[in-house]
This record gives sequence, structure tokens and C-alpha cells, in this order.
Amino acid sequence: MKKPDYPASEDTRLETLMALNILDTPPEERFDRLTRMAKRTFDVSIALVSIVDKDRQWFKSSCGLDATETSRDISFCGHAICGDDQVYVVCDASKDPRFADNPLVIGEPYIRFYAGVPLKAVNGEKLGTFCIIDTKPKSLDADDIESLCDFALMAERELSIVQLATVDDLTRVPNRRGFMVLAKNILPYCSRHQVPACLIYFDLNSFKEINDVHGHCVGDQALKIFANALQDTIRESDVIGRLGGDEFVCLLSNTNEASAKVVIDRLEYILNEYSDRSNLPHNLTFSHGIVEYDPSHHATLKSLVHEADALMYENKKT
Repeated sequence: MKKPDYPASEDTRLETLMALNILDTPPEERFDRLTRMAKRTFDVSIALVSIVDKDRQWFKSSCGLDATETSRDISFCGHAICGDDQVYVVCDASKDPRFADNPLVIGEPYIRFYAGVPLKAVNGEKLGTFCIIDTKPKSLDADDIESLCDFALMAERELSIVQLATVDDLTRVPNRRGFMVLAKNILPYCSRHQVPACLIYFDLNSFKEINDVHGHCVGDQALKIFANALQDTIRESDVIGRLGGDEFVCLLSNTNEASAKVVIDRLEYILNEYSDRSNLPHNLTFSHGIVEYDPSHHATLKSLVHEADALMYENKKT
């Protein structure tokens, strides 16, 4: 068995990792969503967001594996962060002299196939990998590699969000910057794979009146209720954000305009239930604008948001 080497910038890499303050933190849905999707997409036994610490690899997200960490000396991810390879692939570990007698190969979880993409911090240091593992030998074609890199990029963006102040303090959903960071990775994927997507722009009705008449505490409660209802409405693969004030946005992948209208109906139903259980002076309602993503028309995410915003205000007037 060959133990992984250390990157040339190991000291800086570890300083970056410590500053991130992510080690041994609880599971988070935004990472678990990606590993669940990757496990299904590639039909593998295990998908991980693995962070390589000084002497161990720790799993921020683990789908298909009960362990939360392993020794760095026997880790595949320790090898993956050392080279310049975009994707580190081991097709059959049992026949690879670097891994054939590795405890993770000859014992649980009996790794045969491994593919990992390094996850970089904002400063370029490699913190770990987004990896997929199977108990049977496998190989990846060009499309598989591209898709795995897409998953890794989304996980990398999530790590960037940890570094940046991108979560709205009040509602605990992504703020404008956080939404743009997350959503801008989804549109290229949808365009490349011809997957439909819709963006919905929301504005709460009579929100200024709520603040003026009932006070900002009631207004804050209204914003939190709306954010919670929106989170309960969307799927795991969708991305939401609070853009500011009483304006929210949601990017729905694999969704056309007709399906987006079903989401609106479901949100109204859930929001009414939330409002009925709260002590708000009246039920919350909202105006919205729906725009279906067209790669030939929407050159950027900002242009898609701008069009949905304009449509929302047009609908609000009527």
C-alpha cells in the first residue's frame, strides 16, 4: 500500500482549513443533497464530501457509508488532493498496487472503484474531494467525468459560502450573494444537458403596511414564515434566496412553466397553513413572476432574475 504524499503547500492548506471552521460540524442538507443525487446519478454504493485534515479524512457528507472519518494514511482522497489531475480515478483498487492491500479494499467497505474531484478553497488550496465509490470495478466516460465535476463544483461553491457571509441572518436562507453563487452553477448544467429550469421571483404583498401598522417584529416574523413555507414547498435540488427586503427568488431545475405554477399553488396552500398557526394579523400573500430559462435568450443568471423581477412587478400592478 502506498500512503498518500503531502501537498507542497500543506501548511497553508491546513491553515485555510482551520480558518474555515467546518471540521466536525453537523450534517447540512445543502451537502447531503449533492451526495444523494450523485449516488443515484452514477449508481454507486457511496458518495462523499470528504475533507482532508492533518491526520484523517473527515466526511462533511456521507451517503452510503456509516463512518464519519478514516485515517489519512489509508485514504484515497489524500492521493487525490496531491496531484494536478482534474479527476482522480481508480477503476479497480484490488488490481492497483497503490491500493490492493489497503484496509478499505481488503475489508469494509471493500472499495473497488473510486473517483474524486479536489475541492478548492477561495485561495485555491485543496481542502478535500467530492468523490464516488463502488464495490465493483467501474470506469467513467467523458460525460460521466463532466457530470462529476459539476457535482464537485456545486460542493465547492457550498464551501465558498461557508467562507463568505452568504446566509441571511433573519430567515437562514441564502442571501443575494449566496443565491447567485449557488444558482449560477445550475444553469450551465441545465443548458448542457437540455434540462428545463424556471426562476420565480416573489414579493410579499402589503409588507410595508405590516411593518408600519404592526411593527418590525411582526414584519420579521412574516419574512421567516414565508421563508419556511418556501423551503417546505421546494425540492432538494432547488435553490432559494432572499434578495433583500420582502423579495425572494427560487430557481427550479427540471421544471417548466406549467410545473412552476403547480409549485405556486402548493406554496399558497402551505403559506396559508403557516399563517393560520401563527399570530400574524392577517394571512400572507405574494406577487410573483415566472420565467422559463432559455439559454439562447438569457445570457446570464442576472438577466433571468431581472426578467422575472420585471414580470413580478407587472403582475403586482394588476
